[in-house]
Amino acid sequence: MRVRLFKKPEDFDINEAIELVSSPKSGGIVVFLGKVREESHGRRVKKLIYEAYEEMAIEEMKRIRSEALKKFPILDMVIWHRHGELEVGENTILIVAAGKHRKEAFEACIWAVDEVKKRVPIWKKEVTDEGEFWIEGEKAIPDKKVH
Repeated sequence: MRVRLFKKPEDFDINEAIELVSSPKSGGIVVFLGKVREESHGRRVKKLIYEAYEEMAIEEMKRIRSEALKKFPILDMVIWHRHGELEVGENTILIVAAGKHRKEAFEACIWAVDEVKKRVPIWKKEVTDEGEFWIEGEKAIPDKKVH
């Protein structure tokens, strides 16, 4: 499947994703693998919690993939995202774009990552030493439910 959500403990198989987009026409394949990093907004991150509206998320990711295939001269694309509680160093998102040339594959991959972050109903909460924060774009909003 070229568009998919993975619930932890399930994780990506990068080689499988590359195989899905590979063809004799592919001259370049770009892989973006997002990871949970240890610091965000100046705070030490313990883990991230991704919550997804699964049906809507899949549909929006399919739309983004379809738009990318029309907008860029690429051959194929995979968009996969994980949800659940993810520890520092774990994989979060995988986007793989195949093109005849590297430039369009890079551009499509960058565009798709940005669109997923903006449009897909997957919400990210950072659990830090200073509390829990919902992340909206570049803003960190304290979780008022946490005492």
